[in-house]
Amino acid sequence: MTNSPTRLWPPAFDAAIFDFDGTIANTGWIWEEVDRTFLGSRGIPYTHEYARMLSVLGFSSGAQYTIETYHLEEDPQDICEEWTRLSQALYHTRVELRPGVEEYIMALRGRGIPIALATANEPELISSMRLVDIDALFDVCVHGRDVGVAKDEPDIYIEAARRLGVDPQRCIVFEDIEPGLVAARGAGFITCAVESGEATQNFERVSRVADLALHDWTALTSPEI
Repeated sequence: MTNSPTRLWPPAFDAAIFDFDGTIANTGWIWEEVDRTFLGSRGIPYTHEYARMLSVLGFSSGAQYTIETYHLEEDPQDICEEWTRLSQALYHTRVELRPGVEEYIMALRGRGIPIALATANEPELISSMRLVDIDALFDVCVHGRDVGVAKDEPDIYIEAARRLGVDPQRCIVFEDIEPGLVAARGAGFITCAVESGEATQNFERVSRVADLALHDWTALTSPEI
């Protein structure tokens, strides 16, 4: 692993896949609020480990995990709908890209690099954002529900590469979670760990499993970009 941003510009890859939450957008505070509200209404204490698990599992698998872990007699779909309801207003009005992200993505597009979003988040939340134009940034978007498995399997990255029409070995994945980076790297992708600044991330540990590491998107900003 190297943490030199010079390996990311000029791009030494043919395509790029970006995670959303934590990687290119600071949304950890939203999900902590949602988790605390959801668990608190059921008399369950919030933990960072719970948040880490949900960041890997996504909505459907996360709901099932929640039911099994806390022995809830609830329907997974009802839990997913509750999470969506609790978070939707905040995604619509408050979520922004991290500084430097849009400039980097648009610079890649200017070089003819195809760009994909690969997120465990729900399409309804991603498409509802007022401050982020997803369609202008990404050529394709793949959501967790499209592949039906969590990010500890490489399916979401493989599907994104397939839709972009690129070989995984010539495609980079930007992620902030260890299981996703391990899965992507195991499937042959170039991987870059991104520091999220969230309490749920141990960046030293996460960066050890990736080919590259990035602390700050603004480190990629240059006169050329």
